[in-house]
Amino acid sequence: MSGHQGIVVEGTGGVWLVRATDGTQVNAALAGRLKQEERSKIKLAVGDHVTVEPEETGQGWRITEIATRGNVLARREPGGRYGERVLAANIDQVLVVFAIAKPEPHIRMIDRFLVVCESNELKPHLVINKVELAESESVVDALAKPYEMAGYPVHRTSVPRGDGLEELRSVLHGKVTAVTGPSGVGKSSLLNRLHPGLNLRIGEISESVNKGRHTTVGAKLIPLPDGADGYLVDTPGLREVGMWGLPSGALDLCFPEFGPYLGECKFQDCAHDIEPSCAVRAALSKGVLNRGRYESYIKLLGELQDSEKTR
Repeated sequence: MSGHQGIVVEGTGGVWLVRATDGTQVNAALAGRLKQEERSKIKLAVGDHVTVEPEETGQGWRITEIATRGNVLARREPGGRYGERVLAANIDQVLVVFAIAKPEPHIRMIDRFLVVCESNELKPHLVINKVELAESESVVDALAKPYEMAGYPVHRTSVPRGDGLEELRSVLHGKVTAVTGPSGVGKSSLLNRLHPGLNLRIGEISESVNKGRHTTVGAKLIPLPDGADGYLVDTPGLREVGMWGLPSGALDLCFPEFGPYLGECKFQDCAHDIEPSCAVRAALSKGVLNRGRYESYIKLLGELQDSEKTR
């Protein structure tokens, strides 16, 4: 494995577990030069692509290079501090998992998760799980329609019936996928059905919106089993990811269905709230845009503006 490329799958601070492309795993520490750079520049994170070499003494391994990141999954610093804490790097996509019932889906929360993904330039897939509990297919369609209109991939899944599992399995293949969503929506059960070799305990994929959990900062890459190419990212704190660093003026870019109307408003800095001659609100009044999605935008806009005033 001398001088081989690998990916950081676990670790904090001093020692990192690095997995090479052939599946070999070693514990490695940062080389001295990188330690110095880390104090002032990028800090190593799970998901980073690195080069590892054996120590000159022959005892242990060291990380000698860190590749440029494609993106990061970040959250607000814990404890009320203002700043970025990178949880993981080089994420390909995010599964945003909600249930159609037990618990009931919370539209505002779905929209918040999607904005989190958009603001971090991460591709989201919305998974509507437990569809066997829906009163009718029309109930599922009503939840899915605004997101499909916005251009998001929407997967309707059922663990007992097997609905949508083959399609979702193909989405995971060859990708680094973060999995998020509220407690009780069946994330671990769904992933165990997709890849039985995972053997995830129920709740092992972090229940990211549980109060009291969001101060945990450790993350872990879980390789897909049975020779499947890909990783799952088990990381807490996703409910705060991205929103902390998003300027209020850029929020409209995180609602892809607004795209055709941006730049068409009378005022260049239009917030699409109370300004006259707003193209977004004109589209809303014509029924082209979904009112629930727009209301989510207004709520998040207020949060971001309040945060900016506080700072």
